[in-house]
Amino acid sequence: MSVPAPRAADAPTPRLGYGTNGFANHRLNDALAVLADLGYDGVALTLDHDHLDPFAPGLTRRVAAVGKRLSELGLAVVIETGARYLLDPWQKHAPTLLHDDPTRRLEFLRRAVRIGADLGAEAVSFWAGVRPETVSPQCAWDRLVAGCATVVDAAHTAGVTLGFEPEPGMLVQDIADWRRLHAALDRPARFGITLDIGHCRCLEPWPVPQCVAEVADHLVNVQIDDMRRGVHEHLEFGVGEIDFPPVLAALAQAGYQGLVAVELPRDSHAAPAVAARSIEFLRAAAAQAGRTEDEVPTGTPGVPA
Repeated sequence: MSVPAPRAADAPTPRLGYGTNGFANHRLNDALAVLADLGYDGVALTLDHDHLDPFAPGLTRRVAAVGKRLSELGLAVVIETGARYLLDPWQKHAPTLLHDDPTRRLEFLRRAVRIGADLGAEAVSFWAGVRPETVSPQCAWDRLVAGCATVVDAAHTAGVTLGFEPEPGMLVQDIADWRRLHAALDRPARFGITLDIGHCRCLEPWPVPQCVAEVADHLVNVQIDDMRRGVHEHLEFGVGEIDFPPVLAALAQAGYQGLVAVELPRDSHAAPAVAARSIEFLRAAAAQAGRTEDEVPTGTPGVPA
């Protein structure tokens, strides 16, 4: 089954954001100022050593200062938790919820939820992690469900929406895995999905616009980047294989109103130029999405596009 894509009157320019993990060489205040000057509507703020470290002293004061700056610049925010070496200087992303001792990860996620609440974040995003070789698949799954349940409880208490991100190579790597996890948690109201558009092209069984339609009812956070089939590498727009106007049309048709944040974590060396090119590209793609007469597929598996 397919339905007409939205026309210009139905497809406003999305609210565009940019991930601060793509500004790793900038002070946070400077990165925020650059993004506001470029016309972005918000930021996907990765909590990390130099960008609002959740474990450094004076957290309450620093969060308040960031909140004030965001307000001054008119920037919305989502919280991202993918810092590579924040918790362990030797092991990337460790510990995750799948490790023998996930205590530090759980504390990090609780703090992320509190920071999200204090900043009025639209979502707090997190993921499963890669299963350690010494942990069986069933044990890893049980640990993930238990850990997520703890984070869901914290989010419920704080009034924060969670966006769980399927990530290629992790225990939950695609939409089907997210659905299984959502069901295992008894489908909590505050447990939505973070959808990375590039990941859809990388490994999902449907065309990218259909991936949006598949999760429309649970979509709380969108990351956007280009990618090639079978290769998990975040690319600048136009370098990979994704046709973006139909994707933006699908987001409009899904009624998604949250941030659509550029996710280019390996481009900090040229962050201002990449961010400028990205917003120009996405604005043009949004304009084309509004004019298109193509059809957006919904509900029928097909060949990835």
